Amino acid sequence: MKVAFFSAKPYEEAVFKDAAENGLDTANTQDPISFSYFPHQLTAETALLCQGYDAVCVFVNDELNAKTLAILHEAGVKHIALRCAGFNNVDIATAQELNISVSRVPAYSPETVAEHTLALILTLNRKTHKAYNRVKEGNFELSGLLGFTLHNKTVGVIGTGRIGQAVIRILKGFGCNVLCYDPYPNEQATQDRASYVSLETLFTDSQIVTLHCPLSEQSYHLINASSLALMPKGAMLINTSRGGLIDDKAVIDGLKRGHLGYVGLDVYERESELFFSDHSQDIIQDDIFQRLLTFPNVLVTGHQGFFTQEALREIAAITLDNLRFFAGDTSLNVNNNMVKHIN
Repeated sequence: MKVAFFSAKPYEEAVFKDAAENGLDTANTQDPISFSYFPHQLTAETALLCQGYDAVCVFVNDELNAKTLAILHEAGVKHIALRCAGFNNVDIATAQELNISVSRVPAYSPETVAEHTLALILTLNRKTHKAYNRVKEGNFELSGLLGFTLHNKTVGVIGTGRIGQAVIRILKGFGCNVLCYDPYPNEQATQDRASYVSLETLFTDSQIVTLHCPLSEQSYHLINASSLALMPKGAMLINTSRGGLIDDKAVIDGLKRGHLGYVGLDVYERESELFFSDHSQDIIQDDIFQRLLTFPNVLVTGHQGFFTQEALREIAAITLDNLRFFAGDTSLNVNNNMVKHIN
């Protein structure tokens, strides 16, 4: 089976090659999986490269709209293997119409993203990024570095899947009171001593709000002017899920008015034009992103919440199992914890 691997980075190539050499892609399959690595994104233009490939392997910012899918179909592609959890960048209805199956990696090392969430919270709170720069310059002044104690603070967790549950466990370790919201409540969150409440109550009662839910029509711009108005003055907002959950203009307005006290982002709604590339020599044209960076109480990382050795290995293993299942490996079950096909 020939697979076109898009948005490929050197570290991904190394991990996937190592997984393949350890036999993860060959058990019970008649033909081994062969990857061709392309560093650029999959779009309607680059989809023309897929002639003769059986499948494509894509990441969060690859564009799998109806136009791209039609070109993939014409090229003979029968499967899309997402090496990420979210699939909001795939037109699932069109994929079904074209008989292109889609798989994803629904859960990989949830502690990885959860720990990055806490890193954002602690860095914003204790201002360690600013302290580091001061000390490097010989400045040991503490003014402007005042933080607050997490113990006994109320944190609202929106989304209680595996990542949300991992965040809850860590927060409880800090002695936080945890409120949570999810249209599909999870008993494990309750066992971890988090309390399910309405979305309005969560916004009203939480000093920190952290997002761990998928992007959908229902969750698009979940954080907007109305929801921000419910949050207490000085509240902290954290997003390590999907950029489209947040209305950036409403957040900027909240920051300008001093209503929002802190914002930590590992994702951005228009990140596909920026993240995972070096733009240090460019003039960035996204005025909203540039405005966010001007605030001293905003911290942005470039979608690195998933980026640990353990997570990359799990992503490679699950993606390869998904491809093996598509290739006809009868030892794998589409309903097990490893193989996750969307349609």
